[in-house]
Amino acid sequence: MKFNWRQINKPKVVSQEDWTSWKWQVKHSLKVKSDFEKVFSLTENEAKAFSGNDKIFKVRVSPYYAAVASASGSVKDPVRQIILPKTQELFEGQQSMLDPLGENANRPQKRIIHRYSDRCLFLVTDFCNVYCRYCTRKHFTGQEQVFPKASEYEEALSYIKKTKSLREVILSGGDPLTLSDSKLEKVLSDLRQIEHIEIIRIGSRMPVVNPFRITAELVGLLKKYKPVYLMTHFNHPDEITIEAAKCLELLVDNGVPVYNQMVLLNGINNNAAIVQALSRRLLYLRVRPYYMFQCDPSEGTDHLRTSIQDSLAIQKELWGHMSGLAMPNLSLDIPGGGGKAGLTPNFITSQSDKEWHFKGWDNKEGVYKNPLNIVKPEVSQAYKSEWEEIKSTKPQGEHI
Repeated sequence: MKFNWRQINKPKVVSQEDWTSWKWQVKHSLKVKSDFEKVFSLTENEAKAFSGNDKIFKVRVSPYYAAVASASGSVKDPVRQIILPKTQELFEGQQSMLDPLGENANRPQKRIIHRYSDRCLFLVTDFCNVYCRYCTRKHFTGQEQVFPKASEYEEALSYIKKTKSLREVILSGGDPLTLSDSKLEKVLSDLRQIEHIEIIRIGSRMPVVNPFRITAELVGLLKKYKPVYLMTHFNHPDEITIEAAKCLELLVDNGVPVYNQMVLLNGINNNAAIVQALSRRLLYLRVRPYYMFQCDPSEGTDHLRTSIQDSLAIQKELWGHMSGLAMPNLSLDIPGGGGKAGLTPNFITSQSDKEWHFKGWDNKEGVYKNPLNIVKPEVSQAYKSEWEEIKSTKPQGEHI
């Protein structure tokens, strides 16, 4: 074995059967200050944050993930900083937005976010097994309406059916894998009956916070309605435990592609050594490091956000020293709803119509000279029609 995955010990008072039950993990989540005091010695700051519980984003964590956070015993443990509230959440800081991605301006239905022509988000639950302190969807998540009302569900499905430009539906929330297998199958089955939907994605943090959710039955369900891509969310190599590694291998061994989206977090993972450690371990488990996101300026997250300069410096340090397979794409969601903006080190030193001058990551310089004649290929009518249909629908404004 190339890497030694972390062993997380269960509490002695909990049976092995209960501990490895994903439903037990959800049911016995830590939610109030007294729950956390049984696992952590709270700092003064953390204790005060719980006292302002009515003013901060909801707190919840699975017993398993709390064990991951408490294993080191350090108040600076990276996972601990992700799950425990701080008094800084009560202040606006430099930038504070309830809906930083402008999602409400792109919600034609209560459960649909349609920002890009060919894909939409279907918010199938607002419940998470863990409420991360940097959550970008605080305007929706945490109300704990586990599944949409029948009317909301049918309206969302109807929108997807009638919007012919859609090729992909991303199940999000909340965390879709907190739904039961039967509820999840209903969603997958209904979507697979829509001819123009090709790809289904599921965004879930359950492999990180409750890996026992990834059962043989769930994997069978994802195979049944393929192609289904799982987008998971590891932020730190310390999160890759024996249990997490097993669940990821169960997914990919059964043909479910898994991609990871991390968020750069101040004082937690904003270091090139940490990013490379996470990426290499994930890639070894056949999980593709996909995005490295700039933390969104949602309410109460100022202390967790990094600067763009800091993030670019991390990416530049990684460049040239890591396989392209292991290099996540640094991206920022433009506040207010402008969509994703990819960020890369600037290697261009000068340019003209005829040639472009570059200096690489190792300071080697080179020139790319444009060819004299650009010839466009012939395109079949079938390909043209596909493309025109995708471009034809512009995401609609707010209707909720």
